[in-house]
Amino acid sequence: MNKAKGINTICTHVGELEDKEFKGAVSPLYMATSYAFEDVETKRYPRYFNTPNQVALAKKMAALEHGEASLIFGSGMAAVSTSLMAFLKAGDHVVFQDSLYGGTSNLATEEFDKFGIEYSFAKDAQADSFKAEIKDNTKVIYIETPSNPLLKITDLEAVAEISKKHDLVSMIDNTFASPVNQNPIDFGIDVVIHSATKYMGGHSDILAGTVISSEEKIDRIFQMAKNFGGSLSDYTVWLLERSIKTMGIRVKAQNENAQKLAEFLNSHSDVSRVYYPGLKDHPDHELAKKQMKGFGGMLSFELDEKINASSFMKSLKLIKPSMSLAGVESTILLPTKTSHGLLSEKEREKQGIKDNLLRFSVGIEETEDLIEDLDQAIKNCK
Repeated sequence: MNKAKGINTICTHVGELEDKEFKGAVSPLYMATSYAFEDVETKRYPRYFNTPNQVALAKKMAALEHGEASLIFGSGMAAVSTSLMAFLKAGDHVVFQDSLYGGTSNLATEEFDKFGIEYSFAKDAQADSFKAEIKDNTKVIYIETPSNPLLKITDLEAVAEISKKHDLVSMIDNTFASPVNQNPIDFGIDVVIHSATKYMGGHSDILAGTVISSEEKIDRIFQMAKNFGGSLSDYTVWLLERSIKTMGIRVKAQNENAQKLAEFLNSHSDVSRVYYPGLKDHPDHELAKKQMKGFGGMLSFELDEKINASSFMKSLKLIKPSMSLAGVESTILLPTKTSHGLLSEKEREKQGIKDNLLRFSVGIEETEDLIEDLDQAIKNCK
């Protein structure tokens, strides 16, 4: 019986290409955009997601998420949109979680009506709320846990059970957790999506996405993907494979830092609320313990009303106000002005996203230095 490989072994070795000519320690990079089509086993073409580096990295992605197959995309939104459109057509309906990445919400509200696709948002992240939205023409349930930016936790097993009972495809954006902390396929979820720009890339210098599922479902997504043309250049594929090698140790350090920082902020008199599933007073703490191996490097918090959030960010010296997340460096942003800026004020209010809410992507710096930076910025704004 073969023992399952550990996360750091998968990150380092699964899917690597052998350098047969020079015996180098890392995967060679094949930059060709044109390949032979006669007397070959595979007719390779970059837009068909089957160049050597694409195929190799897809094996690593599948192994990380305990899936059968994977595709690598040019962005997280390319992975999201292609996966959804592969299982939806005019007249179909999809149920979305209430709190989603703003780009995903915007995709539905801005584009789906044009294609005759119906959609609705569950009133909260509870499984019964998804069930209540199911109609005769529903085909997909789409969730995100932990959610962006309030770190709500959705019960993976319950959603998977509902989906199977109603013959629906269950999809999850697993970006915030990363494969290090959560593997939704193990709980019955059908399709797992990542913005690989985040924890997989990890250094704020790669734009990519990935989707992992069964061979059958990946083939269906591929049929749409080859027409949409969202594949990734092989150079970036190679860089992403390099970055994933350290994902296990990076995310572990970010988990540890985030827990300590959440506890610090939770006890601070000038912080009114902290959202982090690792805190015992988080409403979904027990569920997070059940389905996550670590609580992640993302947290959000609300400053006391007397402190201006923008002024607070400008007072930070180490933590960078920045648009994205999950890099080795700590970054912070206002969701109302960035990730959820596309939503209306009413939509943000419905999701509980306030003007003084800050989303904090914790890096790998020394915890004490991060605490000192947060503390001095708060003091400077009082």
